[in-house]
Amino acid sequence: MSVSTRAHSAQGRFPPEVQEVIKKYEDFITTRLKPDLEETLQVRDTIYSRTSEYLKLKTHIDTIRTQELDELETKVDLGSDFYVKAFIPDTTFIYVSIGFGFHLQMTLEEADAFIDEKVKHLEK
Repeated sequence: MSVSTRAHSAQGRFPPEVQEVIKKYEDFITTRLKPDLEETLQVRDTIYSRTSEYLKLKTHIDTIRTQELDELETKVDLGSDFYVKAFIPDTTFIYVSIGFGFHLQMTLEEADAFIDEKVKHLEK
């Protein structure tokens, strides 16, 4: 049973001043707490998404290292799940998104360390 349903069903059982207090709390929940919860959930989902992307990159870096790949053929998502083939002739350096639309060329070791720090920061 929702808050408003409980309040409406309780209106006949309580004096008018108690009903007024119930209405104030119901309005506070609807106008303040629910929007704050929605915003918090959106921020959480964004953080989870970013963390997931960094962890996927870390997995790719580990694959490049363990298989000792000097070159790599992969697919790149251009957006809206539209993928194109890509050939990477040299895996010595990769470009990592560092935020605000900037990408930085890093060695695999530098990228690995950066990802560890970034994930630690996102999980705070």
